[in-house]
Amino acid sequence: MVVFPKSLSPKHLLKLLKSEKNPRAAFALFDTATLHPNYAHSAPVFHHILRRLAEARMVAQVSRVVDLIKSQECKCDEDVALSVIKAYGKNSMPDRALDVFQRMSEIFGCEPGIRSYNSLLSAFVEARQWPKVESLFAYIETAGLRPNLQTYNVLIKMSCKKKQFEKAKELLNWLWEEGLKPDVLSYSTVINEIVKAGDLDDALKLFDEMSERGVAADVTCYNILIDGFLKGRDHTKAMELWERLSEDTSVYPNVKTHNIMISGLSKCGRVYDCVKIWERMKENERDKDLFTYSSMIHGLCGVGSVDIAESVFKELVESKVFIDVVTYNTMLDGFCRCGEIKKSLELWRVMEQKSSVNTVSYNILIKGLLEYGKIDEATMIWKLMPAKGYTADNITYGVYIHGLCVNGYVNKALEVMKEVESRGGSLDVYAYSSIINFLCKERRLEEASELVKEISKHGVEINSHVINGLMSGLIRESRLSDASFLLKEMAKNGCRPTVVSYNILIDGLRKAGKFSETSAVVRDMLENGWKPDLRTYSSLLSGLCHDGKIDLALDLWRQFLKTGQNPDVTMHNILIHGLCSVGKLDDAMKLAAEMERWSCVANHVTYNTLMEGCFKVRDSNSAKVIWGYMYKKGWGADVISYNIMLSGLCMCGRVRHAIEFFDDARSHGIAPTVVTWDILVRAVVNY
Repeated sequence: MVVFPKSLSPKHLLKLLKSEKNPRAAFALFDTATLHPNYAHSAPVFHHILRRLAEARMVAQVSRVVDLIKSQECKCDEDVALSVIKAYGKNSMPDRALDVFQRMSEIFGCEPGIRSYNSLLSAFVEARQWPKVESLFAYIETAGLRPNLQTYNVLIKMSCKKKQFEKAKELLNWLWEEGLKPDVLSYSTVINEIVKAGDLDDALKLFDEMSERGVAADVTCYNILIDGFLKGRDHTKAMELWERLSEDTSVYPNVKTHNIMISGLSKCGRVYDCVKIWERMKENERDKDLFTYSSMIHGLCGVGSVDIAESVFKELVESKVFIDVVTYNTMLDGFCRCGEIKKSLELWRVMEQKSSVNTVSYNILIKGLLEYGKIDEATMIWKLMPAKGYTADNITYGVYIHGLCVNGYVNKALEVMKEVESRGGSLDVYAYSSIINFLCKERRLEEASELVKEISKHGVEINSHVINGLMSGLIRESRLSDASFLLKEMAKNGCRPTVVSYNILIDGLRKAGKFSETSAVVRDMLENGWKPDLRTYSSLLSGLCHDGKIDLALDLWRQFLKTGQNPDVTMHNILIHGLCSVGKLDDAMKLAAEMERWSCVANHVTYNTLMEGCFKVRDSNSAKVIWGYMYKKGWGADVISYNIMLSGLCMCGRVRHAIEFFDDARSHGIAPTVVTWDILVRAVVNY
């Protein structure tokens, strides 16, 4: 605590206030001095403390200082009154600003000048009190006061707030005509609001107009535009502006510029551009704050470059910049995602030592441990939460229960569920759907069904994820009628089926060969406003091809292309297999050749299917050509490829060639399977 001298002067107090960086501590010092015997604050002291309070948005204390100025009858100049009007204006208190304005002579002993009028205008604009702005401006013009550029800047701001951008630009042009040269604030006000409205091209035109008219852009103007383009995912324009800024000798990037670039580019997936900017910052010894570091770490972890993120994190630690829990969590998540469990636990210990842990931290670590099968470690962290005073949330429950289920501990997940419910806690639908889904996978359908009924009683809203899991389980047990009934009941119970719901049933019916019922489900799907997606068409296509209805399959293919969707490699492979199955090898070859048109790359299944199709029509030469093309495209051959070649060559009576392929497979380290030996034994017996 500061001990004042017996004879305290305003000059000495002002020095103490300036040395105190904390605004609350500075005000406490000011308050204490107020009670000091034979002491009275001076106008400079009042001005300093008012500015500090305004910057910290401590508006309640501003009112106390105003009362003190009045009670002490301290004569102040207009600057002191301005700091009060501006403080009220920035805090959307225009009536208080107006009251101070009207009582300036009474409180401060000075009369309002044009700057005071401008500040009051600004307060009305901030509060969106347009009629008061217009009436006050009309009064200024009739009262013999001469509006200055700052007055018109406030009017420009009003036009922008009202989305009247053309009016704002007309006002800029009028200022040029009247010889009142607009400044960088005039332009940046308009540019900022146009960027917020999403018209980036218009904002850029206005930015270019500045330089054409001799108004030098400041770093704020650059920051506004760069941020706008990056938020609009136009990293090319953002980089062009960045280069312009780098080449502009009158202005330099600041910490905010670098933060905007690094954060924005990483969100656009341009993390390695971020690395270049980071390196340039280091070369030029530019300052970095926590946001710079955390944005860089977040971007690098997002693309899996955790090793580089770790080096940035180490630099952050060495910089002595305070590290918040969000940044720690980002690095922890990066380690967990790439399986660096040891480093995750090491960082966790540091976070605990620094008391920089929250519920999100626990969620990240529990999820990471479970994803890599560390059940005991995850359970230990789970049990540690309440002991350390942290409360699990729905995400914690969901992550822990889902992780247990994925690792085969469904019974343990059920125990956790009951434990949470017995303590009065509640799970969300994500946690319940995990248990239901994995109960179905373990063929425990009755338990899954009972759980669905139970959670409905608890008021948990059943969604399509829960029902989809149950439907999948029913279909897995060939209970197609029950699955169909469940789909129909979904809508009745307020749970609207999704495309996924329909696809599950369509796929199940297709595998069971019930194509007529499949068509009925598709009709129902369309009637309920759902458009078939890629998976829907793939299932239908597979069913038609399996039934040998290739003409209908081709009709469906053409119908799909008209939807504007692009077929993927799976869909191509289904139709190629169908064409090959009915001996339409040329059509299959043509379809495979057109894959690139849809930005689709052939895979092993494609080549294997085509080779099998060649052998089906006894065309071993074409099969060998495809084999060579497969290698040319960098795929190589798998054991299935070799088995197809062996079987096909033997079927064509070319057993010696088949033996050569067998030797080639072994030389490439591909181990023969039971199928391989069966093919060769049959060939030798029949030879």
